[in-house]
Parts: sequence; structure tokens; C-alpha cells
Amino acid sequence: MNYNVDKKGYYGDFGGAFIPEMLYSNIDKLKESYLKITNESDFKKEFNDLLKSYVGRPTPLYFAKRLSRKYNAKIYLKREDLCHTGAHKINNTIGQILLAKRLGKNRIIAETGAGQHGVATATVCALMDTECVVYMGELDVKRQAPNVARMKMLGAEVRPVVSGSKTLKDATNEAIRDWINNPINTHYIIGSVVGPHPYPDMVARFQSVISEEIKIQLQELEGRDYPDHLIACVGGGSNAAGLYYHYLDDDRVNIIAVEAAGKGIDSGKSAATSALGKEGIIHGSKTLLMQTEDGQITEPYSISAGLDYPGIGPMHANLFRTKRAEFISIPDQEAMNWGLNLSKMEGIIPAIETAHAFAVLDIKKFNLNDVVVFNCSGRGDKDLDTFINYFQL
Repeated sequence: MNYNVDKKGYYGDFGGAFIPEMLYSNIDKLKESYLKITNESDFKKEFNDLLKSYVGRPTPLYFAKRLSRKYNAKIYLKREDLCHTGAHKINNTIGQILLAKRLGKNRIIAETGAGQHGVATATVCALMDTECVVYMGELDVKRQAPNVARMKMLGAEVRPVVSGSKTLKDATNEAIRDWINNPINTHYIIGSVVGPHPYPDMVARFQSVISEEIKIQLQELEGRDYPDHLIACVGGGSNAAGLYYHYLDDDRVNIIAVEAAGKGIDSGKSAATSALGKEGIIHGSKTLLMQTEDGQITEPYSISAGLDYPGIGPMHANLFRTKRAEFISIPDQEAMNWGLNLSKMEGIIPAIETAHAFAVLDIKKFNLNDVVVFNCSGRGDKDLDTFINYFQL
């Protein structure tokens, strides 16, 4: 079975492009040109040069000695938290700003939840001297204040969104409205593997540098280029898509996706889409979506601003439907505890989103000497206030 996108923009039953007529031109242009442009030698050279000299790639694959001893496995951390701006998001924004330049777009818009994608977008717009507008839910503006300040320092305009739950879903809604009103000069840099085709595939390709590097690094460290287990948190799912990409068709590799259970799957305050979702359309693609019986979107909840999205990307919906990936839901308390655990055991303060993935260690039992790779997708600077208030530090 092929777990990548097909020619019509679908991953199995999920994907497609369900968009307003005003966006047909932009989406059609992207579909026609993104593979051609990104495969051109000058694009590849500029992209790879920036990843190396600006982003700081390749990121290390770090052997976590204390975690490995405690959990009787060879545990490695792919250190995306060491990327410029503090998360994997910059891999995609570098790629998309270069694509936007070649498409003649001189204005960039983006949505953000935790703020990492907003910062990464503002960063590349500053680098390329391009106008930048970032939409962010009002609730997220308050709980991610350091990232809001960073975006403004980088020259971006941050527009708080006061509709709906005032979080990521609503920021995405407003960004799409902006794009509809400004289709000629504006490119929308979507931050995750969501949205209409070709965005899920395009973002996954830009993030695939993560698993591309892991293959080389594991060969050097373990004498083989694949792990036994890959583990990442999933909201929309861009960091996970990058981690899984080069292993999707390798059945030697067990894939684990970790969602936010919030206050509990059945509490009414959760973002566990695989457990609670059913087929629906959100932000231009058919996927698994948390919704009511009459099709209204259910408001998601997570203590982590980057995981409270009511759906998952179509790639991940297909991985769940086909059972290629095992989905696990982690509640707030366990994720927050692992924020402290990783800090104290390995000297790495993770983003709360990232901490969800490590909570799998309390659930899964690995065989002795299994090679386990976690995507350490972001650092926890942005979440210090949440940690301080939660633990009364």
C-alpha cells in the first residue's frame, strides 16, 4: 500500500481540494507548479544552502542515555528544537517563501496556534524582505505572548482572531478569508499538513528533510538506516509527517502518533481526533474531524496551543484508517509531567506539544535494544509561563 498522496491529491479516502471559487486560480497554479519548481536545481540549491547555513541543519540525532537506561531501549531524539526559531516549522517556511518568490507573490499570510509557525513565517519574510501578516487566536495570543513579541520584532503584523474558540481553527479561517480577498499578490504559508491539495503533500515534502537525515544518522550510529519505532506528537501533523516520510512504506518501522487528550477523551475538552473524529471537510480537505451529529465542528481543547486543532491532516487520517500508525491520546497532566521529566533527565526543556510524545514511555514497553526515535519537535521557551503556573515553580 502506498501511503503518499495520489495524483488527485488523496491519501486513501482523505484529502482533495474543497475550496471557494475565488481560490481556484491560486490552488491550480500551486498544483501545476510546486513539484516542477521544487525539483529545479537552483531551487534545491537555495533551499539546501539555507537549511544548512541559516536553519542549522542537519540537526543532531541525540542518544538519550538516561532515558535509554530507564526504559531498556536505545532512545534517540531528533533535535528539531535546535533549529533556528526553536522548532521544525522553519523547514517548511523556508521552502514556501522560496516557492512564493518564484510564483511572483510579494505578500505572505499565515496562521499560527502555538506561535512557532508564526515566528518561522515572520523570520523568512524578514529574510526575504516580504510583507507578512499572521493570524492568531486571541486566546493563543495571551498564552503564547513571547512568540507574539518575536513575530512583531521580526516585522510581522499579528492579527488577533476573536471568533469561535479564539484558537488555531479560527486563525486558519481568517487566513483563508484574507487569501480569498487578496488572491493575486498573496501566498498563504500553511504551517501543517492540512488544507487543500497540494498543501499537505507540499508541507510533508519540505519537512521530509527530518527523516532523510535520520536515515543517514542511524546508519552511522547503529549500522542500519531505520529505527524500530518512530514517535511524534500530532496536531495537524507536520513534524510527524517529516519524521515518518521516508519510512511510510517500510513495514519494519512501527509508527506511533500522539494526540492531545486534554482533560480526557470523554470530558468534552479534548483534541483526540482519532478517537473522537469522523469523516468531514475542514479548511479545504476531507479528513477526520471532531464534529457533532449534525456536522458542526466541535471545539477542541488542549493545554498545548499547537495541538488544539479539531482535525488531523489527511496523511495522518489515512495512517489511522489503514492502521499503518498507532494513535495514542495523552491527557494534559501526563504531558506536563513529561515536560519536567525530560528537562530533569536529559537537560532538554521541550515544548508542551513535544512533551505529549514522550508520555508514550509510560504506556509502551519496548524490547531490549529496540531503536526508538522521538521527534523533539520544539523547545519549551514559549511555554515557560504555562509550566510556571501549572507547577507553581
